[in-house]
Amino acid sequence: MPKLNVLNQTGQAVAELTLSDYVFGIEPHQQALYDVVNAQRAAMRQGTHDVKNRGEVSGGGRKPWRQKGTGRARQGSTRSPQWRHGGIVFGPTPRSYAIKLNQKVRQLALRSALSYHAANGQLKIVESIAIDAPKTKLFQEMLTKLGINGKTLIVATEFSNNEMLAARNIPTVAFSLSNHVSVYDILNCKNLVVTKDAIAALEEVLGND
Repeated sequence: MPKLNVLNQTGQAVAELTLSDYVFGIEPHQQALYDVVNAQRAAMRQGTHDVKNRGEVSGGGRKPWRQKGTGRARQGSTRSPQWRHGGIVFGPTPRSYAIKLNQKVRQLALRSALSYHAANGQLKIVESIAIDAPKTKLFQEMLTKLGINGKTLIVATEFSNNEMLAARNIPTVAFSLSNHVSVYDILNCKNLVVTKDAIAALEEVLGND
């Protein structure tokens, strides 16, 4: 079973925590990771794109010229696709890009992402996160003491306004609750910082297949 030190906000080890092999020690499943990330990125698309077909553009009610005898090609409407100001053929219409995935696949991908960071030494466990005032300087000092540099995702069971306000001016820091953590967000960060309570919550949810 993987073991990691539990750090306080000054970067000192205060305890040692044994992680679940089933959640933090598996071989990452590449296909599950790809499927879940693909589904999550697809869900970010609004799908509100739309064009007007020949039935939606204004005008074109009158036949431009008689059917026969003019020597020109027959035309029924000036809003046909080949005409200027005509309708669009096969253009995008509103749709949902949602991809359905089984719960077991989503859980496997989440365990794979957590195990990937644990195996590569990019997972840090902190006892708790508490900032006394909503100041960016205080939050940055905490990151420096923890030895964190680069894109960071912080996972906890709850956050106060002080932490959210203190970190909003740091573009490389993102927050996520343990019950809404995303596989895409985990893979999109260099450092994963998880509180001790969030570790317990993740193991409780993901520990049962």
